[in-house]
Amino acid sequence: MQLTNRSKVVSNKEQTMMEKLYIPGLLKGMMITGSHLFKKRATIDYPKQKRPIAAIYRGQHVLKRDDNGAERCTACGMCAVACPAEAITMESAERKKGEEGLYREEKYAKIYEIDMLRCIYCGLCEEACPKEAIFLTDRLVDVEYERKDFVYGKDKLVETMTERIDVSGRQTPEVLEFKKRPGLKHNELFDGKKIDNKKH
Repeated sequence: MQLTNRSKVVSNKEQTMMEKLYIPGLLKGMMITGSHLFKKRATIDYPKQKRPIAAIYRGQHVLKRDDNGAERCTACGMCAVACPAEAITMESAERKKGEEGLYREEKYAKIYEIDMLRCIYCGLCEEACPKEAIFLTDRLVDVEYERKDFVYGKDKLVETMTERIDVSGRQTPEVLEFKKRPGLKHNELFDGKKIDNKKH
């Protein structure tokens, strides 16, 4: 059955002796390869070298601590609700006596996990967080070989006090000004003396 009236001419041209040896094609390929030796490299030696990253780049998440080292997250679930990819899961727990220096509020995230393969790095989690506990940083997510290794828990997300991560570039001037106002509960740091005074 003929589908079209158009015909295609097929060439059956015989190769010359030089073409059968593939020397012209080989030389042409070597010339192209040789020309790249004198051009600027398209690749870099990562991680020793890093390309400049835009200020608005959104990479791996971080769960922030306050200046006294207490975790800011209260496991309210606002970030998980705002996440369009449903990449965030958490389990809350009650703060016990003596853990006031570890967690800012009575409730904290016992388990906090982000599936990096599901995450679309939209930044809605940091916008939804009322405690300024989660931010996206300029860090790249590590390469892994197993899917389960892309589920990041608190061991990878919570910042350490020795390696604080500066997120001031992701905050508006209004937010930074708000954080300087004294007397607001949101800006208060944990003070063990206040608890001791209430007991007496």
